Amino acid sequence: MIPDAASRLRAAGSVAVLVVTGAGCTLVPRQEAVRVVPATVPEPAVDIGSHLPFLEPVHVAYLERPNGQGLVDEFLASPMLRDPEFQDAVAGWIDYWENAARPWFPEFLRRMGAFEQTVDSALVERGLPASLRYLPLIESGYSPEAQSHASAVGMWQFMSVTAREHGMRVEAFVDERRDPLKSTVAATAYLAALHTRFESWFLALAAYNGGPTRAQRILRQHARMAQPSDSLFWALRQHWPRETRDFVPKLVAAIIVAQDPGSHGYEPPDPDPPFRYSPVRVPEATTFDVLARAAETDETEIRRLNPELYRGFTPPGRTYELRVPEGRADVFETNYAAIPPGERMTVVEHAVQQGETLSHIAHRYGVSIRDLQAANPDIRPRYLRVGARLTVPILLNR
Repeated sequence: MIPDAASRLRAAGSVAVLVVTGAGCTLVPRQEAVRVVPATVPEPAVDIGSHLPFLEPVHVAYLERPNGQGLVDEFLASPMLRDPEFQDAVAGWIDYWENAARPWFPEFLRRMGAFEQTVDSALVERGLPASLRYLPLIESGYSPEAQSHASAVGMWQFMSVTAREHGMRVEAFVDERRDPLKSTVAATAYLAALHTRFESWFLALAAYNGGPTRAQRILRQHARMAQPSDSLFWALRQHWPRETRDFVPKLVAAIIVAQDPGSHGYEPPDPDPPFRYSPVRVPEATTFDVLARAAETDETEIRRLNPELYRGFTPPGRTYELRVPEGRADVFETNYAAIPPGERMTVVEHAVQQGETLSHIAHRYGVSIRDLQAANPDIRPRYLRVGARLTVPILLNR
């Protein structure tokens, strides 16, 4: 399958082009390959067709930045995209997206519709290649709740240490790796830092996937004197872990298929509506059922808008900025104020911290030790394990 796919990919040069705009890139018939400058993007555009002979000519539009300067998609402008062996790897992943991924790829594209505007604007703000909008597609299928076998979480698949380094909370009640807005801001900052450090988008993406420490070690051990470049990533491919070695060609293939699903055997899905909400402030721990009632919506919608609240309630002990359906802020505030404090919580889950006793926990929530033990019959009070989760059985009224 791969040789045939590779042949099709190279043959595309005679029938199609890749057009990159602020919204991404797409395959279009050659006769339509005119200078592409969307109405919101000023002239000029630049032709970099010589870099991609198997998809040439390529027209890359400038993206408008706050300072009025232009930006070329440096990732898709890489000379490595004309390397025959790299093209073979891309072709193999096109085959994967067309066949093995068929059961779930349409769902990825559908979910992308909710967050692509957020991602696009964050990329432009950082001056990053527009094509990186497809990175969450291969990382998580654009799912804020995705979790890998290695415990990477969220749309951008952050590990907890990296997430905290970039200002995200990863706590017992809140995991901001699941927040599509905060994680996107952090991810674009991280990608920009990696590119500055490694001076190549291929190397930066390898570091994003496998970790910058590992990437730096591989470069130090096998290419100490070499200048950073996209071709260096490919030259050292036998030294990368398999997932990292495949990461860049997998991304390029996803870009090609996602931008023209109809040419790859997919019925273009109806995208999810853009992620829209109104912010409200919740003064104390409150469960989703109560929040949904106040917002006159359902729990599923509250969960969708606030995936970082993975325990099903706002955190105790502080005011939390919650998202409710767009236009529902006023009705939420009115309804919430009418709910007695003692009826705002239907369950509390507590993660045991270092040094805590059952007495400490009971006192914190204003419940009796006897009731706390009754709700957690398997817990041995003298041997509380750090990280163990206790159910607090009565309504919170603080």
